[in-house]
Amino acid sequence: MATRPFRVATDVGGTFTDLLVFESDDETGETRVRSAKSDTTPGGYEEGVFDVMEKAGVEADSVNFLAHGTTVVINALTERTGVKVGLITTQGFRDTLEIARGNRPDFFNLHYQKPEPFVPRRLRRDVPGRIDYHGNEMQPLDLAPLPEIVADFQAEGVEAVAICFIHSYANPSHEERALAELVRLWPGVSAIASHQITREWREYERTSTAVLSAYVQPVAERYLQRLAAGLAEQDFRGGLYIMQSNCGVDSVDTVSRIPITMVESGPASGVWGAAELGRLIGEPNVLALDIGGTTAKCSLIEDAEVRIRTDYWIGRSGATAGYPIMVPVVDLVEIGNGGGSIAWVDDFGKLRVGPRSAGALPGPAAYGRGGTEATTTDANLWLGRINRDYFCGGTVTADMDAVQEAMEAVGARLGVDAEAAARGIVRIANNNMVNALKLVSVNRGFDPRDFTLIAFGGGGAMHAVALAQELGVTRVVVPADASVFSAWGMLMSDLRRDDVVTLLVDLTRDNAAVIEAAYREAEERARSRFAAEGIARSAVKLVRLGRFRYQNQEHTTEVPLVSDPVTAGGIAAIEADFHEVYEREYTYRLDAPVEMVGLHVVATVDIGKLTMIPRETTGRVLADAQKGTRRVDYALEGLHEAALYDGERLEPGMGFDGPAIVEDSGTTVVIHPGNHAEVDDFGNIRIHIRN
Repeated sequence: MATRPFRVATDVGGTFTDLLVFESDDETGETRVRSAKSDTTPGGYEEGVFDVMEKAGVEADSVNFLAHGTTVVINALTERTGVKVGLITTQGFRDTLEIARGNRPDFFNLHYQKPEPFVPRRLRRDVPGRIDYHGNEMQPLDLAPLPEIVADFQAEGVEAVAICFIHSYANPSHEERALAELVRLWPGVSAIASHQITREWREYERTSTAVLSAYVQPVAERYLQRLAAGLAEQDFRGGLYIMQSNCGVDSVDTVSRIPITMVESGPASGVWGAAELGRLIGEPNVLALDIGGTTAKCSLIEDAEVRIRTDYWIGRSGATAGYPIMVPVVDLVEIGNGGGSIAWVDDFGKLRVGPRSAGALPGPAAYGRGGTEATTTDANLWLGRINRDYFCGGTVTADMDAVQEAMEAVGARLGVDAEAAARGIVRIANNNMVNALKLVSVNRGFDPRDFTLIAFGGGGAMHAVALAQELGVTRVVVPADASVFSAWGMLMSDLRRDDVVTLLVDLTRDNAAVIEAAYREAEERARSRFAAEGIARSAVKLVRLGRFRYQNQEHTTEVPLVSDPVTAGGIAAIEADFHEVYEREYTYRLDAPVEMVGLHVVATVDIGKLTMIPRETTGRVLADAQKGTRRVDYALEGLHEAALYDGERLEPGMGFDGPAIVEDSGTTVVIHPGNHAEVDDFGNIRIHIRN
């Protein structure tokens, strides 16, 4: 019987590279799902992709759709492994990048220093020419200094050039001319202008975005070329799409030109997967939680809609302001708290977990690869929450001697035994994740009790019930194939592009025609870009959002537009929606005029998302899936004899009570005492929390 994989997704994480493949039977039309994991291969991430495809038995020549998410961009930024960049800007604005903002987080630290710019001052050059904020030319562009600038950059070993002129969001003509002349003078140079990435105002943020995009462009482009070439060598002839930070995929050619758009591609796919799963199972309000080997990510989804923001920062912490990237990124909070997060005791004798991680090498102590520091995974093993005899799906023999030494070392610093140290590590890790979930819910005016927690990633299901109990959440869903759920999200994504444009006008009836014209222009631009790639204009779906604020405020609130087209009669409804959204997030509203600051157009094209069908049952009963029992320490509820279930033998309709543990090759689901779990029609485990 001829069976072939036809849709594949690969997700490169900090520790593992995941793969999900949907196989279709040519004769019966039935679909089968398989997954696999392999170690991430730093320095050559594409090798991890080829490794996991080989491990899963997936032949490239039989794949007709491949979606790929990667950490190559975020790693290049955080590890400073990009290329040397030169910046060309408007005369007098050479130091914008270094002046930055006054938003230092460690406000009372008299020794605080701003983050070091990615471009040193000697490589920041300016040219005469000026556009005002209306887009009018105040001073003609003078490119006479450009040949000397190019010669200096070449002598300095610059590999990429960023161009950012003041007010180019309103009129990019000066940037366009400068970019064309730069490429003429320096054929083959990697160059990017700010208007190619964003049409929003805020000079420092646009400059930073252009610089960071140039910084990673050669690195990302070479990586994507190696990936595409390696697949071509294996006779891959299907469509290769790259996951972006806006929860959509795009072509390799497009992403190679502006790779900064995939800065959070992996986390975005997981959040989008949670939104799609919520739609599928009738849970439109979701708290998405992704716990991997290195980090934990969480996001809030309301009415099945994922929030996208353009005020993303990398490297921001309690000690440093970080660097802004003004591209559409899924609204999420990310903390250094994954399975490989290292437990340590600070100078005040307090236990901490993360943000430092053991990564893939050496990994947690249990891996037996030389790791000596205790991690969250080691603590879960020591407490019996993870099966030491089925570690990593039975592919790794847990080094329990190393785990014991690591736990005892932490305990010795705290003055407790190994068991108490392990409980403390789990509780601290849970507390860190609860705080992150509050940041995306309580801090933004949402009650987490109104949401369903969808937990995925290798460690999501291990901590989800404890987090739900702390937050008062009553429903937890652990997706089928939870350990590779982000890859599943990629296969549910559309081809997507976001166009955010600054438009500063009062929200009044008189300006309705101006607003409508701006939306139509952005929509036509989106259709034309897709049409240039052979995509029919009729296939493009457009969604309008607007960014508004009260007059004299600094920042904006984004509101979906229900009035399409925008008419004088519809302005009142838009304003009412703004007041409602603003009050929910900030707890008050003002009796003040409202102004529009920007428009946001989302353009998507359906490229054949998966259609999920209920799983068939074989007639098994729950006893057929039970593997036995094991003493499990639940950290807060103490020791219990937990029933053990084989996750791959559970079927729709089966239900059981905690204390229980569900194990499959990639995930361990920890169900606390007093809670009830059941398997739904799609193989997801739904846990009802009895708070």
